[in-house]
Amino acid sequence: MPQPSTSLVLDLARQQLAQAGIALHVSKKRVKNINFRLKPHALMVSVPMSISASQIAQAVDKRVSWALDHHPQVLARYHRNQTPKPEASSVDSPVSLWGIVQSFTLSHDEKMAYYRQQLTEVNPSLFDKWQPIVGATANEVRLKKMHTRWGSCNTRARRIWLSVYLPAYPIECTEYVIVHELCHLHHANHSKAFWQTVAAAMPDYQQWHNMLAGKTGQLD
Repeated sequence: MPQPSTSLVLDLARQQLAQAGIALHVSKKRVKNINFRLKPHALMVSVPMSISASQIAQAVDKRVSWALDHHPQVLARYHRNQTPKPEASSVDSPVSLWGIVQSFTLSHDEKMAYYRQQLTEVNPSLFDKWQPIVGATANEVRLKKMHTRWGSCNTRARRIWLSVYLPAYPIECTEYVIVHELCHLHHANHSKAFWQTVAAAMPDYQQWHNMLAGKTGQLD
């Protein structure tokens, strides 16, 4: 059987990484060895100036599984570092609702109650919209004050949790989180098939995924 071409090997590696939300960046530098650095949503590869395209492709191909396995840990560590300190409940601050700054301020506790109310009001229509598209139905939806996740899914109970902080962002972000968690009812992991299911249901999901990435939560 003929061996795949160098460009095909690299393209396949790039596609596998992209399915997990990881962009591949290869740059030639004055280094002696090939160096890999896995960052949130990016695999940075520094290669010697004289290296061949074939050597680059082979090296990257061998590192794809490593990047896919370790990326969730990199993201978790990044989000822990980015999580803001809890706001003082007695201090009022500006309120953003569905990505738009409002004309009033609220204390932290008041803001959480406000966001919970807003999310509770829109959830029925959003789940009615997306469940038929995804082809999966949740038995229960709950809201929770989560600093490290935007959503989570108990596939056995078919229970979905959503972060009460979501109303601060454009409503499409909440829709993406709902789609993401509903797709876990088809695929309990973040496999290639999972991301294909997400993309089939919501072709522009990457825009909203990227908007939430690096904020205060992640998706499980």
